[in-house]
Amino acid sequence: MERLLSEELRRLSAMLEDVAHRLDGKTVLITGAAGFIGSYLVGVLQELSRSRLARPARIVALDNFITGTKDSRFFDLDDPALTFEKHDVTEPYRGEVNPDFILHAAGIASPVVYARYPLETITAAIDGIRNVLELARRTRPEAVLYFSSSEIYGDPPPELIPTPEDYPGRVSPTGLRACYDESKRLGETIATVYHRKYGVPVTIVRPFNVYGPGMRRDDYRVLPSFLGAALDRRALEVFGDGTQTRTFCYATDGVNGFLRALLLGRPGEVYNIGSDAEEISMRDLARKVEEALGEPLDIRLAAPPEGYPVGDPSRRRPDITKAKRELGYAPTVPLAEGLPRMIAWYRLLREQDAPP
Repeated sequence: MERLLSEELRRLSAMLEDVAHRLDGKTVLITGAAGFIGSYLVGVLQELSRSRLARPARIVALDNFITGTKDSRFFDLDDPALTFEKHDVTEPYRGEVNPDFILHAAGIASPVVYARYPLETITAAIDGIRNVLELARRTRPEAVLYFSSSEIYGDPPPELIPTPEDYPGRVSPTGLRACYDESKRLGETIATVYHRKYGVPVTIVRPFNVYGPGMRRDDYRVLPSFLGAALDRRALEVFGDGTQTRTFCYATDGVNGFLRALLLGRPGEVYNIGSDAEEISMRDLARKVEEALGEPLDIRLAAPPEGYPVGDPSRRRPDITKAKRELGYAPTVPLAEGLPRMIAWYRLLREQDAPP
């Protein structure tokens, strides 16, 4: 397992070679640091400090450990440059730190979880971004990165697929997904207000279906659900008619884009980060899982289970022209390469009987 993660972080470090110097000797504060994306951020900053920085980056990692774990294999807790603190972003952070960079990645992203805890999802999103921006207003970092979501677009019309950043979105304010979608939209509004009113140098990223090693097996998003069922020899259930389409962005590509947005992005601007590859339907994705495993699976169309927030978009594909032009961002890992890596990770977890 450690070998697989080391390879991930070394590859990601190489992707950031041209911008890594901007982190030399800097203090980086990360919220949601024990989550899926947060673990990659902490891990790659440590890898950059070991291999590419003259002076290590100091990392202040914050998480409430409700869904994340401090025992992640992505980072070294014994690193003297890492401070890991239990902190809930719904409360102001009072630590004596003046960060050069802030990455706000905390939040509830699993559809089943935010449908179960809608008010907590809203509170974490709105109070979280407000507290982070107040911290930035007080400490004046070089840059702040806010992790929004592609869900702010809702279900775009066909002529706006791929979807550019200037599409304002079409989202139901009363649907089961609204607690997440609308709180992310309001988070963007708060971020831009702080930039315009107080000069806080905040940049916004909208991730599109990022996946890879490190995703919890009980995350309930499509790939963890498919892989969990397949490896458990259960029926692989495709919700609805299976014609919904997505593109999938491998984790190293996504984190490369996020850090480029932090270091190169323009304050007050928004960047789509994801894969602009050809869309794949959920039915075909199930077949891709079958191919990657190399054995026949019981693939069925099924109704979503009780509590699952229906109303997910029929199509999702980003226009990443702006990120390519301004950030030098280009995804490189196709689904055919990333999917086996994720399967290898899940198999290693099962062999070690590790937590989700």
